[in-house]
Amino acid sequence: MTDRSHQVQRVRAVSSSAGGGRRRGVAMAAVMAAALAVVGTLPASAASQGRGPGGVVQQGLDRLVHDDRYPAALAATVGRDGRTRHYTSGVADLRTGAKVPVDGQVRAGSNTKTFVATVVLQLVGEGKVALDDPVEDYLPNLVRGEGIDGNDITVRQLLQHTSGLPNYTDYMTEEDLAGEGRHTYVQPRALLDMAFAHKADFAPGTSWMYSNTNYILAGLIIEKVTRRPLAEQITHRVIDRIGLRHTYFPGVGEERIRKAHPKGYFAAKPGAPLKDVTELDPSWGWAAGQMVSTPGDLNRFLTALLGGKLLAPAQLAEMRTTVEIGDSDFDDSGVRFGLGLTSTPLSCGGLMWGHGGDIPGYATRPAATDDGRAASIAVTANRAPTEQGPGHVDALLDTALCT
Repeated sequence: MTDRSHQVQRVRAVSSSAGGGRRRGVAMAAVMAAALAVVGTLPASAASQGRGPGGVVQQGLDRLVHDDRYPAALAATVGRDGRTRHYTSGVADLRTGAKVPVDGQVRAGSNTKTFVATVVLQLVGEGKVALDDPVEDYLPNLVRGEGIDGNDITVRQLLQHTSGLPNYTDYMTEEDLAGEGRHTYVQPRALLDMAFAHKADFAPGTSWMYSNTNYILAGLIIEKVTRRPLAEQITHRVIDRIGLRHTYFPGVGEERIRKAHPKGYFAAKPGAPLKDVTELDPSWGWAAGQMVSTPGDLNRFLTALLGGKLLAPAQLAEMRTTVEIGDSDFDDSGVRFGLGLTSTPLSCGGLMWGHGGDIPGYATRPAATDDGRAASIAVTANRAPTEQGPGHVDALLDTALCT
């Protein structure tokens, strides 16, 4: 992505850059430098209204629909009182005008990375993986290319995006991601072949750059060590363990979203008609961005993670040990990157912890705080219909946590 818009947590899904400019794996093909546009004003429908903090969140969602022209916006919050609240605005289907389902399922994009990092760190706690071991120890003779050698890259560098590995989604096209190519199944090894055909971006450990390739390798390490499929490990070790009832890793060939959901849209260029891309094969995202979830489940996941229900203290501390991203293309947000987790300063003090994800059709921004507050916002366009839209989503996330 050449667009630096609000990666903060922001560090989102699987991404691709439209051609030219510095490659960046952050906001997934949200694709290309195209901003979405919606014609006309969309009606808002609140799933829950309320005074005080709830009213502020609802008004923010309504603005995302009316002013920033997202087809739909959903939110779930856990306030200082511990209560969970859900909100919706807009329409689930531009053709029918159907209502947005409360806590509807959306493609979670790069929030998948936090699940994957959690499983890797569980394996670290079990003594089956060491963060500072070379990738070569787990995947021999696989990581090779110009300036690329698995002997020189550690597991930690994969999870922290300091490996220097090329980002495979930079070499995928709009047709691959949102055209007819979106119905094609892609194997993880093919994604690596795409990446390793290009030279390394920098020597391991010398800089930072978001690369989806890192998490494809992390997923393969999980499979190699456990001798079980990645989806099964995420389900058993995370989803079932904390009772995420609406979160899943799509199976091979599974293009539809299983439960109630708003449709997701994509436009080839600003002002172009919105295209329904709800059905797609997310295999090209795999460990970097394949999962489906809901705002409520993402809150539960982050709250459980920060609360020590998924990782032992030593591994959670490793995950929360962050580095500066050192990228002048990012806005001055103070975002830092840990192991599959980002920290961002809140306007009211303290930090919010999360990640974020973009994939054709959907953008999601979840975050939680150490004292139990949480908020997740999802919008149903993988690129903002207006230039200021992503910033308004990020601002609303901050507001939801600070109000």
